[in-house]
Amino acid sequence: MGFLVTTIIFLLAGVAASLSTLLCCNRGPSTNLFHLTLVNTAVICCWMMYAIVYLAQMKPLINPILSGE
Repeated sequence: MGFLVTTIIFLLAGVAASLSTLLCCNRGPSTNLFHLTLVNTAVICCWMMYAIVYLAQMKPLINPILSGE
């Protein structure tokens, strides 16, 4: 449930950032495309970092060694 909710939050943040980029930085078609590409790439990279860290905790490569005390 947490992964899906956070994915939706990242999606909404990406849409909000894209809309604010279009509204605030309206300088021409090629510049708008460049800004949208940067914003979407940043949001996707942040989501991928979150997803990798979240999924790595589900199946760790190294098992903890418990002491016998």
